Amino acid sequence: MDRTVTRRQAIRSLGAASVVALAGCSGDGGDGTETDASGDADTDTNTATDTDTSMQGTSTTAESVSGSLKIGVLQPLSGDLAYYGQQGLWGFLSGLAYKGDTDPPSDVSTGSTTLSVGDVDYELVVRDTEFTADAAQSAATDLVSNENVDMLFGCSSSGAASRVITNVVTAASVPMMVGPAASAGITSESETCNDLVYRASENTAMDARSGGRYVANETDVSKVYLFGADYSFGRAVVNNYRSVLESEGIEIVGERFVNQGYSEWGGLLDNAEQAGAEGIVGGFTVSTLPYLFSSFLSGDYSYRAFGGFATRITNSVVGQTMQRVLGDPLTQEKIENSKLGPFTTRYHWNQYDNEINDAFIDSYTSAYGVVPDLFTSGAFTGASAIHQAVQEGGSTNPDDITGALKGMTVTDTPKGENGYTFQEYNNQARSEMTVANPVPTADEWADSWDSLIQPGEPLARISGDQVTIPADSDDMNCSL
Repeated sequence: MDRTVTRRQAIRSLGAASVVALAGCSGDGGDGTETDASGDADTDTNTATDTDTSMQGTSTTAESVSGSLKIGVLQPLSGDLAYYGQQGLWGFLSGLAYKGDTDPPSDVSTGSTTLSVGDVDYELVVRDTEFTADAAQSAATDLVSNENVDMLFGCSSSGAASRVITNVVTAASVPMMVGPAASAGITSESETCNDLVYRASENTAMDARSGGRYVANETDVSKVYLFGADYSFGRAVVNNYRSVLESEGIEIVGERFVNQGYSEWGGLLDNAEQAGAEGIVGGFTVSTLPYLFSSFLSGDYSYRAFGGFATRITNSVVGQTMQRVLGDPLTQEKIENSKLGPFTTRYHWNQYDNEINDAFIDSYTSAYGVVPDLFTSGAFTGASAIHQAVQEGGSTNPDDITGALKGMTVTDTPKGENGYTFQEYNNQARSEMTVANPVPTADEWADSWDSLIQPGEPLARISGDQVTIPADSDDMNCSL
């Protein structure tokens, strides 16, 4: 069967109709965008050329695989949240560069670029999704029907990723490595969970389940009040914290969801105090966290605030808020007395000490002027996994690649050798998470981490098998 023609015909036959039908439909954030950040992004292509050159490079032995693979990259590279897309793109480029023992290119934006790893050429066709679901679907449709890509990689918005999966991936039977979009539902809900959909990037359930386990097992907190943004990201954080905390015997004394950007926190924080909370959790992004933290730091509350370390742009705003309220200079003692933290982190450059991460930090910082951030490890691992699949499957055919990805333990990752494993029941990679307190940014990182605060030394590590949604959980509606 001519897979290329089938994909092109399928996407052309329903792609336009899908765009029209869904134009104006909002994503989780109300405008087709989603900016998850307890991790921050969540927030938010297939390749076979007409001559089939990308499918000719097959071999029966992994060592001699040669050929080409064309990957459509869908990331927001313009607007206020371009940094999210840059992390996804730069991390992916770094993963391929590491596998090829080269430096990642520093000047890639939209358009095409090729990286060679051994005898395999990876052509990346990059498109700007503008952090909207409509733009992402339109770009994905073009990549599949006109650019004839073999695979897709993206998005940063979960709303965009879900739209692309539903209306392009499924329709055209094209594989997709999702990232850094972090909504747990992408790999736990039947509408988007798919044999063609893989995600190396960490998700919101991993944030909450690792944080919940730490609160339950490593602190004396016994009563928690849960706050979250009133859309999928915030609800996923709250739902997963509730699930883990209650299973560990922690009492949930209240829940409250508010709109993004909510600023009147005094009364809500008072409610938590009156409810007897010993800790609160905030599932919010940069649009809400500064208001919450400003009110919390200005008040006299007996409880601590937990959650997740976000990206550099959120840490920068939070650090400025802390300095404004607590005073300049922002010292370690002031931070400790603030009762903020500890926080979980999917990945930050200083949480993992291994040769792969050391090389990643050096090459990434040299190429892009900043240290690897929250979303970069998952993107690096996604690229690393694709090349490993090419080698293990002995082919650049997308069918062989997805087959090799099934259940794969990824060898080369920033969290160390064999740091990520794709779960067979939902194709979500599980990996270790860490917990750390905020500390003042060290002088050695001042030029490459533009924030007053950074994660401190890891306080705890939560293993990958403890942080993802189990196959038999009521929250897992996917069984591949």
